[in-house]
Amino acid sequence: MSSATTKSTSMNNTSGLSGFLEFEKPLARIQHDIEQLEHEQDGGSKKLAINIRQQHTRFKATMKRLYSSLTPWETVLVARHPSRPLSTDYLKLIFRDFTELHGDRTFGDDKALITGFARVGTHKVMFIGHNKGKDVKERIACNFGCAHPEGYRKALRKMKLAEKFGLPVVCLIDTQGAYPGIGAEERGISHAIAVNLMEMARLRTPIVCAVIGEGGSGGALGIGVGDRAAMFQHSFYSVISPEGCAAILWKTADQRKLAAEALRITAPELKKLGLIDTIIPEPMGGAHRNPESAAEALEKYITTSLDEFKLLATDALVAKRYQRIRNLGSFYDSPSELAAREKSKQRSARRSASRSARLAKRYAASTNVTS
Repeated sequence: MSSATTKSTSMNNTSGLSGFLEFEKPLARIQHDIEQLEHEQDGGSKKLAINIRQQHTRFKATMKRLYSSLTPWETVLVARHPSRPLSTDYLKLIFRDFTELHGDRTFGDDKALITGFARVGTHKVMFIGHNKGKDVKERIACNFGCAHPEGYRKALRKMKLAEKFGLPVVCLIDTQGAYPGIGAEERGISHAIAVNLMEMARLRTPIVCAVIGEGGSGGALGIGVGDRAAMFQHSFYSVISPEGCAAILWKTADQRKLAAEALRITAPELKKLGLIDTIIPEPMGGAHRNPESAAEALEKYITTSLDEFKLLATDALVAKRYQRIRNLGSFYDSPSELAAREKSKQRSARRSASRSARLAKRYAASTNVTS
């Protein structure tokens, strides 16, 4: 084989593997075969055209098999895919008339959080979303989506503005966590997040939240308290990253797969625990393969939720949100099971009190007879 042929084969192998994740190697091989067949196809060979169609069918079947049984760590990889749609993508795809609002009027404007007025469906809303950035320059400018205290104060200020004008708030969450630098600590990152948790719990306007990629720790919670919370099918929501958890428990990030399994960070697990309300379906192979389809599913979730909340009085809305938050810690029982258990306790207490009263009455009667 000539050096030119070897070089060409090497280039073909590289192009076939690009854009695929660690667990998608079978897809990469099939894609490489398809590219080779398309390269060899000359003059519209019918035999090669049939082979190409068969390979495409095989590609779809393999993708369906892989994505129907993702492990927690594989879900993390999909959520972090470089081509996965960001808040800015959904902003362009499903929101209209966006007017960005800047700054917290205390320190500065944090580019890791985007806020502003927008329209979605028939609703005017306040949009708040993490911004990871598209290219290296933008990612550095917005700290890869890790917000500073001024970012969370900016978000809260815009929520208060939405409350003033009676606009619902839509929060799109996609962050590794709040920025862990010295400047963030000096300016009170933990206090800023804590204040957001408190204020969002009692904000007198609807709040709809969705995790579109990574939902990392307090950085996600800082804009994640609402009347309804959802996750994309292949996103994750966790108190710590699998690598961070593995480094703490096993002193090495090599155990990240085990950590991801133990943390129970996937959408089905969190739905089962009652920590989220809805799982937003993704197109086969993840949102990065068909952003428009993913955007449609997200828009449907947002508009349906907002339509429901329009029917609720403000006091009922806030009371329902408060009850939802109070029930988040009951991870062994659903709210309905807790209510049934409470009623059972009350019945048992009444029976016990009645039994005690009867015994006391009998004792008093026997004492009188004896005397």
